[in-house]
Amino acid sequence: MSSGTSANTNTNANTSAGHRDFAGRSVIVTGAGSGIGRAGALAFAERGAKVVVADLNAESAAKVTAEIEQGGGAAVTVVGDLSEQSVVDRVTATAVETFGRIDVLVNNAGIMDTMSATADVTDAEWERLIRINLTAPFLLTRAVVPHMLEAGSGAIVFTASEAALRGSAAGAAYTVSKHGIVGLTKNLAITYRRHGIRTNAIAPGGTITNIRLDVDWDALGPQALRPYMAANVGEPAAAETQAAAIVFLASDAAANINGAILPVDNGWSAV
Repeated sequence: MSSGTSANTNTNANTSAGHRDFAGRSVIVTGAGSGIGRAGALAFAERGAKVVVADLNAESAAKVTAEIEQGGGAAVTVVGDLSEQSVVDRVTATAVETFGRIDVLVNNAGIMDTMSATADVTDAEWERLIRINLTAPFLLTRAVVPHMLEAGSGAIVFTASEAALRGSAAGAAYTVSKHGIVGLTKNLAITYRRHGIRTNAIAPGGTITNIRLDVDWDALGPQALRPYMAANVGEPAAAETQAAAIVFLASDAAANINGAILPVDNGWSAV
């Protein structure tokens, strides 16, 4: 879940050595042109990572890459729709060819639905949500895992959602796509834990990003969901708060955390 407009905070990649725990590591961040992805890309760079900034929007992706480079960090931009295999291949190849390895994959890119009830979801909306929110991160993960297997290590972090934990946080299509992310996260964690690869996810609650809701509040889905959301969402988090959780899960500090779905939701999941 997300709402509002992302704060435009410039992060300097030249930090003290004590905070450069990703120095020499290569990180792919999808949806890195704005919101949680942008905050994550900047946070990894601040800690010394070399970042692949992957986004559909060429202008916003280039701005993030420029911010990282201006701060003394290393970054490269890849633009395209990650639900297309050719773009997935390009992201993976760019990371390996530019930085020599892939240490961390952050599957963050995603879109919201119209909060439609099942009977009101069109084929087009269903297919778009599943393709972008679930199939695209699957395709990129499938492409990246062999490189992590070869290295004998790696960390994968997904951006799930509060809607991955319950049925009252979004429409049918979005809810299903994010529940799918939870299943993929857990399956990856079990399958590859003996190969040095950890997989976790954050489940954001309300977050200040640039995502806009296109919702008919008089329709059945929004009418049914609105009371639950109004009562439980709480104060929205900054995108940087979500990014901090992503960085933690990818870090050595989380070395024994695998298969976890971490709510970053100001207690919404406790309701």
